[in-house]
Amino acid sequence: EVQLVESGGGLVQTGGPLRLSCVASGFTVFTFEHYVIGWFRQAPGKEREAISCISTGDGVTNYKDSWKGRVTISVDNARKTVNLQMNSLEPGDTATYYCAAALERLCEPDGMDYWGKGTLVTVSS
Repeated sequence: EVQLVESGGGLVQTGGPLRLSCVASGFTVFTFEHYVIGWFRQAPGKEREAISCISTGDGVTNYKDSWKGRVTISVDNARKTVNLQMNSLEPGDTATYYCAAALERLCEPDGMDYWGKGTLVTVSS
């Protein structure tokens, strides 16, 4: 089964950058390059929301409108890793950030097949 492990979360000051990484493993029937991998976040008391996704086979990216210009998603196929560079973080960005994988080219929480356990990002004011 596909496994996803996030890292890079922690405490950051307002306005600062942070880079999250997601390492994927456990590919059997379908290879890493068959999957779309995305980043999502969930703040306490709020629904999980999509940030950005990337098709690992061809590098096509999908950014949700509210995140355009503030994040960059990238993939390292050799390391089976998807990174999310976030800039200009604000206290409202405090949340648990998850990566997820899907075979379909969707970038919505309900459309993902596998999830990591998440990494906590706290933005101090």
